[in-house]
Amino acid sequence: MKYFVVVLLILGGLGTLAAQSTTAEAKIKKNEASAKSKAKKAPALIWDKIEHDFGAIPQGKPVTAVFKIKNKSKTPLIFTSVSASCGCTTPTYTKEPIAPGKTGEITATYNALSTGEFNKQVVVNTNLSEEQVLLRLKGKVEQPAN
Repeated sequence: MKYFVVVLLILGGLGTLAAQSTTAEAKIKKNEASAKSKAKKAPALIWDKIEHDFGAIPQGKPVTAVFKIKNKSKTPLIFTSVSASCGCTTPTYTKEPIAPGKTGEITATYNALSTGEFNKQVVVNTNLSEEQVLLRLKGKVEQPAN
């Protein structure tokens, strides 16, 4: 009888270990699938920055910020539209397609006509994403000393 109980305990323990092993394998497979899914969703476009703070700038003197973008996709990148939130900001950008692995840029020039803090945006649309990217320019315009 003792032999029978010992055999049952051993078999029960082996069954528990087998179930845990199966659960662990399932978790590993789930994590691998999740990692592959995240890798597929990795950003195709890498910006060096999306905000530029000019700090204090003098009134009436234009200032310029450069935003660089790297194309990490397998498709050429094209800026479909680049526009500023107001007439005081003028964006220029790489017009030709940006090959995979290459870098393009958007240059935004802000001409400060009035004093005070400012927060301007440049709206960017590309052929690789349905989402708009908002590049931000901020700072404080100070009246020049006479």
